[in-house]
Amino acid sequence: MSFIALSRDAAVATITLDRPDKLNALNEALMRELLDTVTGLDEDASVRVAILTGAGSKAFAAGADIAAMREMTSPQARQFAELGHRVGAAIERAHIPFLAAVNGVALGGGCELALCCDVVYASDKAKLGQPEATLGVLPGFGGTQRLARRVGTGRACELCMTGRLVEPEEALRIGLVDGIAPHDELLQRVQRVAATIAENAPLAVSAIKRAIVRGQNVTLAAALEIEAASFASLFGTHDQREGMRAFFEKRKPVFTGE
Repeated sequence: MSFIALSRDAAVATITLDRPDKLNALNEALMRELLDTVTGLDEDASVRVAILTGAGSKAFAAGADIAAMREMTSPQARQFAELGHRVGAAIERAHIPFLAAVNGVALGGGCELALCCDVVYASDKAKLGQPEATLGVLPGFGGTQRLARRVGTGRACELCMTGRLVEPEEALRIGLVDGIAPHDELLQRVQRVAATIAENAPLAVSAIKRAIVRGQNVTLAAALEIEAASFASLFGTHDQREGMRAFFEKRKPVFTGE
């Protein structure tokens, strides 16, 4: 049984978590399939942007599958957390940007999946949160770390320790999401953003992602060195020459990713 639906529109791929009867809850099989899907897209030079969303109108992902977790031993829980970490790392290290379209509840592991993405958009009916403490555990797919990097240490502590859910307006205000759209228009809005990104130079977009992600975990001086090296590396590429030539010729550039 497949728990992931993959579709393509030109250079934009859409990954849909497809377990709507379980509110797209994340079990081991889904996570392994998601890891394979992300890896495959990262190896496909024809893909320039990926969108991650959930099937149905109620949930992006309601969290890790509690029915599957309740009987886990400590070693099994460790393996499950490490699988979640591998998925997050694959999304962050991919050469293409990932846009999350949070179309409903994104709780626990679902919120953590969204946090792995480069840009997060939410429906005006979405709710996000890390309620693991109400179940006797803590976020295991990177939430304690990525949430703090997005919203600050104090706010991450408050959200994780209380387990309260965040409405879209607050999520936007604190930086948990980057935009809100009416529920029925969310995917179309994210698709428009993805199409705009896909029109830009793929090597430049990939370098931007790499510089931002890598720069978060080093000193400012080291991060600026990453930026300078990335900037220089794009000169002499076909797309750099094409982009600047098109600017002077007052036409739309045609980028090839070379």
